Amino acid sequence: MTSVSSAESPLAAHQLAVSYGRGRTRRRVIEGLDLQLPAGQVTAIVGPNGCGKSTLLASLSRLQVPDAGAVLLDGHDIQRLPAREMARRLALLPQETQAPEGLTVSELIRFGRQPHQGMFQQWSAEDERVVEAALTAADLSCLAHRRLDAMSGGQRQRAWIAMAIAQQTPLLLLDEPTSALDLGHQLEVFELVRALAAAGKTLAMVLHDLASACRFADHLVAMYAGRIVAAGPPREIVTEALVRELYGIECTLIDDPATGSPLLTNLRLRR
Repeated sequence: MTSVSSAESPLAAHQLAVSYGRGRTRRRVIEGLDLQLPAGQVTAIVGPNGCGKSTLLASLSRLQVPDAGAVLLDGHDIQRLPAREMARRLALLPQETQAPEGLTVSELIRFGRQPHQGMFQQWSAEDERVVEAALTAADLSCLAHRRLDAMSGGQRQRAWIAMAIAQQTPLLLLDEPTSALDLGHQLEVFELVRALAAAGKTLAMVLHDLASACRFADHLVAMYAGRIVAAGPPREIVTEALVRELYGIECTLIDDPATGSPLLTNLRLRR
């Protein structure tokens, strides 16, 4: 398994163990997990349903308290960081997002400035500049005053990501950012993710689609039954044997003629 040095990783997990439930229903979801996110790259976390992908993302963002081990943000245990400092260094876009009815794009993005607001600090020209920059980055400037409920799924998802951009954190975690989007809207989101990485941000996203993960991620983390079974550049770690181990299917791998990334063809159930 290819690894990344902790010195090169702004966010890392060491011997992480996480459980869900209480009493007799409590079960271990993640056990003894080590992870390092490469700085300035896009990491995709993949694996079958129930393998612990979203639980891992929740633990990395402090939504889930681990039973053992630690998550380190720039070398500091996230459980000991003040909430405001945490919000200035890491942003999370959860799988389920909900905004008040009638909210516009620009109003949503303004919420991203909350970690930078003091008790007596008023909205500033700098806040306005950051919101405008987030609108531009997400290609939403012409839709700034459009209501979220009047937009397409891809546009709404870009608006939520723009809110996270306005938070001005070097790290951004996305839980299934393309869930329930059609192919065109998925591409909108992936292109924005690539643009953010090109601007220097470190991103990690949970994805169900292995083909998209291979195409748009620099670094792949493959999970199975609460453990990481492979990690590294998609071209190096994705094999027919790995696809079989993760999903129980057979396939033929070829190189994408346009990008060189692994391309899954001839998919079939194991007999």
